[in-house]
Amino acid sequence: MSTNPNDYATHNYPDFVHMATDDFEGAAKTFGLGPTFMDKFNGNQFSNLQASNLYYPFNSHNEWELASWLLCSGLSMRAIDSFLSLSIISLSLFSLKIIIDVHQIQLLNISFHTARALHGLAELLPGGLCWHSMEITPSRPTKHPVHLYWCDPLECIVWLLKHPLFSDQLDFIPRHVYNMPKKLCRVYTEWMTADDAWCMQSQLLSGVTLLGMILSSDKTNITTLCGGRVAHPLLISLANIKMPTHLKLSSNSFMLAALLPIPKFVHKNKCMCGLLKDRLIHEYLDIILEPVKQAAKLSIMLPDPLGHMWYLVKSKVHPTNIQVFFHEAQCFHLSRVSDPFWRDILLSCPSTFITQEPLHHLHKEFWDHNMKWCINAVGEAEINFCFSVLQPTAGFHHFKGGVAKLKQVTGCVHHDVQHYIISVIAGPAPPKIITAIFQAYCIDDDNLCIISSVLDEFHMHKQSILNHSAQCGKGNKPIDNWHIPKLELMQSIIPSVKHVGVTIQWTADVTEHTHVSEIKTPTSASSNNNYDPQICQYLDCTEKCRTFELTTSLYESKTHSHGHAEEKSLEVEDGSSDDGNSEISDCKEADLVSKTPGPMWPITNYFAISACLRTQDPDSIPFPLHSFITDGMVINLSYDPPLQHISVDGAAKKFGLLDLQAALVNFLNCEKVYGPSSVHTISGQCRGSSSSTLPFTDLQVWYKMWLQNMVIHDITDILPAQTLFCSPPCKTWTLGRYDAAIINVDPHFKWPESSLKGSWSTLLFHVTHKSILGHVVGQLHLLMHPFGKRGVRWLWTDHFLVYIQCFDIAAEDATHLHILRCAKRVNGQHLGDVIPFSQVRVFTHLIPHFRQTADN
Repeated sequence: MSTNPNDYATHNYPDFVHMATDDFEGAAKTFGLGPTFMDKFNGNQFSNLQASNLYYPFNSHNEWELASWLLCSGLSMRAIDSFLSLSIISLSLFSLKIIIDVHQIQLLNISFHTARALHGLAELLPGGLCWHSMEITPSRPTKHPVHLYWCDPLECIVWLLKHPLFSDQLDFIPRHVYNMPKKLCRVYTEWMTADDAWCMQSQLLSGVTLLGMILSSDKTNITTLCGGRVAHPLLISLANIKMPTHLKLSSNSFMLAALLPIPKFVHKNKCMCGLLKDRLIHEYLDIILEPVKQAAKLSIMLPDPLGHMWYLVKSKVHPTNIQVFFHEAQCFHLSRVSDPFWRDILLSCPSTFITQEPLHHLHKEFWDHNMKWCINAVGEAEINFCFSVLQPTAGFHHFKGGVAKLKQVTGCVHHDVQHYIISVIAGPAPPKIITAIFQAYCIDDDNLCIISSVLDEFHMHKQSILNHSAQCGKGNKPIDNWHIPKLELMQSIIPSVKHVGVTIQWTADVTEHTHVSEIKTPTSASSNNNYDPQICQYLDCTEKCRTFELTTSLYESKTHSHGHAEEKSLEVEDGSSDDGNSEISDCKEADLVSKTPGPMWPITNYFAISACLRTQDPDSIPFPLHSFITDGMVINLSYDPPLQHISVDGAAKKFGLLDLQAALVNFLNCEKVYGPSSVHTISGQCRGSSSSTLPFTDLQVWYKMWLQNMVIHDITDILPAQTLFCSPPCKTWTLGRYDAAIINVDPHFKWPESSLKGSWSTLLFHVTHKSILGHVVGQLHLLMHPFGKRGVRWLWTDHFLVYIQCFDIAAEDATHLHILRCAKRVNGQHLGDVIPFSQVRVFTHLIPHFRQTADN
C-alpha cells in the first residue's frame, strides 16, 4: 500500500500563531459617518407605512414569506398563476379560515390574485441596483441590433461595501506577513499581503483606501439542444473581501454587472469577424467602466456597512483602416485590439492584473497534458482499472468507470484526480516521467524556491515524455515539441504569487457557479425569447426580495433587543426610564450586523460543540461525552451507536478479530502500570491471554466517527470533518470497510511537525516487532466503549477505545510515498492492538501499490 503525501504534512509548515506582520502605515483611514445599508430602507417612499406594517406592501409576515418564495423559486408566470388558482389558495383569497394543523387555525388574507399582481407588489419594494440599456452601433453591419445592458459598476462596489453580511469580512490595509518574528521568510496569502497592493498604496496619498476590483467574463450556454443560445456575463467583485468568504460559492460575493452582447457580423472572413468582436468587447467595457475610471482619477468617499466613510481610489483592473490593421497585426502575431479598456485606468497593468487562474490554467494544463501523458505512458485500460478499484472515501469522488473518458470535468474532480494520480502511476510509469509530472504546493518564500526547483526538474526530465511517445496530438500521433501555452504560463506562477497573492483566490470555480444563479436560473423562468432584459428584470426582483428579507430580519432583531432593554428598565426602582436604552448604540448595531446569519453554508464546528459540552452541567447531558478535543483535533461520535450491546466475543467474531480479548487485557495491564493518562505504545505481542478475565462483558460499537482538524498553516481555521468508517463485513463490503489514520505512540512527538518520524521496523529472524518512537499508520477495525460489570471497580468509565491493525513502512519510492505492508506476527496473524481514541491524529489515504501491472 502507498500513502498519498497530500493527506498529511511531510514538511514543517509556518505556525501562524508566531507570524509577524508589517502593516502599511497611514492607509485606510475613516472620515466621519455616512449612510448605511439600513438608511436606504428607512428612506424609501413607503417608510411611513412600514412603521405600522413592517412588511408593506404585503399584509403580513406570512404573506411576505409566500410571495418571496414564489418570486425567487424560478417559476414562470404561468406556473405561479396555476399555483394561485389552486382551491386551497383561492379560498384564502376570500379571507376564509382554513385549518393549518390540528392545533392552529390561521386567517390567510392574500392580497395578490395573479402572477402579474404579485410582480406589481414586488416592484414597490425598496430598489436595488439600477439597470441601464443602450443600443450600440458597430463599425460594421450586424445581422441583428446590438443592445447593451449594464449596472453602474461603482454602484455595485458600493453595494458590496455597504452589505451587512460583509461587515467583518473586508480588508483595507496592505501588509507584509512573515512566518516568524525574525521576518526572514515572507508569506503570501491574499491580495493585500502581496507586492502589488503595497506598491499601489505607496503611490497614493496618506489615508486613502485602496480597492481591488475583480472583473470576470466568460461565455455560458443558456439553452441546450435548442437554438444554442449563449450569454456573455460580466461579473464584478472586490478583492478586499477576505478569501475564505470570497471563495464560498453561496456567499454572493460576485454580482452581475453587465450582459455583453454577442453580435453576428455580416462578413465572409471569420477571422475578421473575430477581430470586430474583440474590439467591440473593449468598447462595451469602456462604456461600462467609465464611472470607475472617473473615480480612480478623482477619488471618492464611500461608506462601509457601519456607515464609516472611506476615501477610496479604485485600481486593478485607433487605426482608421481596419483591413490594413488586421493584416499588419497578423504578421507580427499581435493582439488585434488597438484601444484596450484598461488604457486610462490608474495603476493598471495587464502583466499583473491578468492573474493566473487555477481552473482554466493549472487544472486544465494538468488535464489536457499531464493526464494524457500518464494515460499514454501507462495505458488507458490500465489506468482506468487502477482508478476503479480505489476504495471509496467520504468527501472524494470515486471513479468506478475510470478517468480516461471523463467529459466536462469540474474543479473538484480535477482536485480528486490530482490527489490520486501520483500513487496510481507510481508502479507502472517510468520513474523519469513520474519525476517530471510531480508538483509542489504551499506558498511562502521557501515554497517558491521549491516550486522553482520542481519546474527546473520538469524541464530536465521532460525529454523522457517524448522518448516514450507520451506527448500525442490529434489521431494519437506523437508530437516532438513543447509548444504548449499553458505550460509556458507555469513559469509565471512565482512572479504572480509575489505580485497578487496565492493563485487559489482567483479561481473561476466561484464565477462559473455564479453563472447558474445569475444567468441560467433567470433564463429558465423567461419566455425563451429576448433573454437579456428578462434576466435583468428577474435579478432586479430577486435582489429586492433578498434586501427586503435582510432588512426586515435586522429590524426584528432590533425590536427583540428593544424588548429586553425595556424589561430591564422596568426593573429600576424609581420607575424612571433609561434614555440610553431607547435606541441601539453603534457598538450594539455592529455586533448585531456581524452576527446576522449569512448565505454561507457553515462547516460544523465540533471544536465549539465539544467546548460547549464541557461547560454544561454534567447532570443535564449524557455521560460520557461523545465529542472531545485532544491535541489539536476533535473526535465526534453519535450518541446512538449501531450496536448498543454486544459481547466481547460477539464483537470479535463479527469483526474477525481473534485476539480482541487479549488486546483488551494488554491495554488494561498497561493502564495499571503507567496510569490512565499515559500514551500507549503498540507492542509486537499481546502480554494478555485470551482466557484472562475482563472487568466488563459488553461493548457499545460504532461503525463510523468524525475527525476534525485545523488547517496546518492557520490554526484559527478549521477543516470540514472527515468521516472515518469502521464497519463489519456486509453484502456491499464483503471484507468490511476500514479507513486508516495516523496514530501517535509517543507524547514527545507532535503532529504534523514530526511527520512520520519513527515507525515500525521488522527485525529479520526475530519473533517480535519493536516500535520506534513517533507515529505509525494504522487501520481502524473496531470503535468501542466498554460497559463495566456491576460491583466491579476499574480505573475508568469514560474511555472510548479503537482496535487498530498496523503497517510496516517498508520503503519510500521515487515520489517519496511510503510503501506499507501489513505487520504480522510469527503465526501470520495481523498485528493489532487497542489504544484510546485520543491517540488518533488524522485521516490518511491508503492506495494499492499497483506495481508494473495491476493484479486483476
